[in-house]
Amino acid sequence: MSFKDISQIAGSAMAAQSVRLNTVASNLANADSVGGSEGETYRARKPVFAAIIDNGSGRLTPGSQVQVLDVVESAEPLRKAYEPDNPVADADGMVFYPNVNQVAEMTDMMAASRAFETNVEVLGRIKSMQASLLRLGEG
Repeated sequence: MSFKDISQIAGSAMAAQSVRLNTVASNLANADSVGGSEGETYRARKPVFAAIIDNGSGRLTPGSQVQVLDVVESAEPLRKAYEPDNPVADADGMVFYPNVNQVAEMTDMMAASRAFETNVEVLGRIKSMQASLLRLGEG
């Protein structure tokens, strides 16, 4: 596998983890928002990843990369609460809170950060190996 292949894989993984981190940030930012109906209440979002199969060979090859296929809304139910004094409450006094699990989101954020950092380290090592190869060629 060439340095270029490794760099492309690491770069695509970093881009995918960036989408994951942005999605987590959006979920956490909206975790405490409230809506007067299910339709207007924020729903947690999750990215869907896939490995790109290289050259139509039908199998994962050294040039395979990570791609974000879509960002989908969670199907988990929203949390309902009886708050008749809330200005956005419906006629029955109910308000709806997002289906965001803040602990799970923080865990996901830490995992995405670690994955991103790992790929940064891979790119750093590739750069170091390339520099070492150039020094070998000089001698």
